[in-house]
Amino acid sequence: MSDILIRVEGRCGRVTLNRPAALNALSEAMCGALDAALMAWAEDDDVDLVVIDAAGARAFCAGGDIAELYTAGMAGNFAHGQDFWRKEYRMNLRIAGYPKPVVSLMQGFTMGGGVGVGCHARTRVVGETSQIAMPECGIGLVPDVGGSFLLALGMGRLGEYLGTTGTRMGPADAIYAGFADVFVPEAEWPALIAALVLDGVGALERFVRPAPEGALSRQQAAIDRHFGGETLGDIARSLRGDDSDFAVGALKALGRVSPLAASAAVEMQHRLGDSPTLPRALELEYRYTHRAQEQGDFLEGIRAAVIDKDRAPRWLHGSIEAVSGAAVAAMLMPLGAQAWTVEERL
Repeated sequence: MSDILIRVEGRCGRVTLNRPAALNALSEAMCGALDAALMAWAEDDDVDLVVIDAAGARAFCAGGDIAELYTAGMAGNFAHGQDFWRKEYRMNLRIAGYPKPVVSLMQGFTMGGGVGVGCHARTRVVGETSQIAMPECGIGLVPDVGGSFLLALGMGRLGEYLGTTGTRMGPADAIYAGFADVFVPEAEWPALIAALVLDGVGALERFVRPAPEGALSRQQAAIDRHFGGETLGDIARSLRGDDSDFAVGALKALGRVSPLAASAAVEMQHRLGDSPTLPRALELEYRYTHRAQEQGDFLEGIRAAVIDKDRAPRWLHGSIEAVSGAAVAAMLMPLGAQAWTVEERL
């Protein structure tokens, strides 16, 4: 059976990610098929809205197919990953700017590449099992697929906190942070989809319920206090001076990620500033991902987390303090003729 199911039901374009055994990890073929469907439906007067969901209870999409990227990268084929990211980012931008309503239903794990599919939709639905995160720094990458843009839109210093620690957001926290819009109990999702197909996007409002309580709103003051530094080193030093449960937990999370990637993630949030745009974020993300296999910690991060599963990555830098500003700048330098551009969405 296909890894992605694409069809039209009534006046609704339907997309179902269909690799539940692989937590619906997004492959290059799936990415291409989704993008092609979106392009076709944009010009189809018989399609009024698009609904994206996923098979299985465990995940909407736990990320990109990084094992595939690892195999190619270890063989020296860096172009494979670079081409995949170009195509994926084009699809992310298309979802965000789509001329018709797009509704995503994100159960279980929605991480990395899954955020790129689900969290740029016009209406983003979460349920009680939803766990949304940008954990890329843990495998030597930066929050990408437009995730840096969503992070930059967050209140205060949420972007720096969520982007570096990879903290998982339940439904209320995902709504609070701007990664989701509404909560609908998952038992009602089949009826919701049927209503969307029959009555259009206006049917959603009768299914919406209050989300269970989250944690981020209570932690906002501590996040702003500790994650407002100019560099990741400043953040770490602030956390070390606080023995609260929040600070201890955040510092422990930072101890597990790539110092280079997390340092760059902070710098990217600062560069995006108070008026971020998705095209700017994607272009900046691509500067890092283009270099990540050959010059960063990406392949080592995948080895430790997915291939050997020893959870003992040998990062290029032994500590947060060992990462220089020059090292971060080198990963974020413009790519010239190899840059990702907005025009690639067409």
